[in-house]
Amino acid sequence: MQFYKKRDFGTFISDSFTFFKLYGKNYFKNFILLNGLLLILMVIVMVFGFREFFGVLFGSNISGQSYYLEQYLSDNVGLFVILGIFLFILSTALITINLLFPVFYMKRVAEGNILIKTDDILSDFKTHIRKVFKLYLGLILLVMPAATVLFGISYILILIIIGLALMLFVVPNLFNTVTFLCYDYFNGNRGFFESLSYAIRSQFSYPNGRESSPYWKYWGSTLIMGLLFYIVSSIFTAVPMIIYFAKLTTTAPDGNFEQNPLDGSFGILFFFMYGISSLVSTLLMNVLYVNSGLMYYDSRTDLHQKMELAEIETIGSNE
Repeated sequence: MQFYKKRDFGTFISDSFTFFKLYGKNYFKNFILLNGLLLILMVIVMVFGFREFFGVLFGSNISGQSYYLEQYLSDNVGLFVILGIFLFILSTALITINLLFPVFYMKRVAEGNILIKTDDILSDFKTHIRKVFKLYLGLILLVMPAATVLFGISYILILIIIGLALMLFVVPNLFNTVTFLCYDYFNGNRGFFESLSYAIRSQFSYPNGRESSPYWKYWGSTLIMGLLFYIVSSIFTAVPMIIYFAKLTTTAPDGNFEQNPLDGSFGILFFFMYGISSLVSTLLMNVLYVNSGLMYYDSRTDLHQKMELAEIETIGSNE
């Protein structure tokens, strides 16, 4: 599969699925081996750290006893601060690893490696550990606050309808910018801010400036793939909530929630299903990451001819 080449809107989508058809088994095997421990740890934190909180939250909201939730929070504020900080660090670290895994994997495949091992990806993380840490800080301290502001403004504007249209542009553009930043930071010889600048500029024009803007095909491809992701992941996310409300209607028809509905074996089942849905969503996100990676390779027109010549030379030497 050729990576450094021009693609159109439809090719981005079809080549994303082609990528997983060719490399999917090896890709997800390494992904789960690398991220499995962090994913399990997050589920454990959710089960044992927030089971009581979610039970009180849902129960008090449905029965109208909001004061009970306020009292519960005030009595356990220290615990939730510690768990919140721990979960934030854990989740942001997991997000960063998830973002970089396809970057390192696709980089190796683009260089001609076919059978990639987990040790290879771990080696890439270790080799670039300083850049990984800088990227993590940049995402947390710069990109995340900026994204929060953009989302906040768009969400407020939803009240006057225009926010819905803005969200359709803000989400894909922001996603592409972040992923392009990750790909360029480890594929190009640029610093963090240089890669961030490239990630923004490349959404609107090619480096040579002579070709038509790739904006609409990048935006459209990410929008379509994002909608597919949302539909499929929503199905899995809805399952735990359906189970939960089914439990409420069968065990507490009178609205009495003095006992936490997530206690006992049902709570374990609920969060197990929630963990499964989170795992499925995490795996599905890789389709979006790979799709954006193909866009990045499309944007690097400065390397297209060089890579094509290298492939021709390789074919000739094999013959």
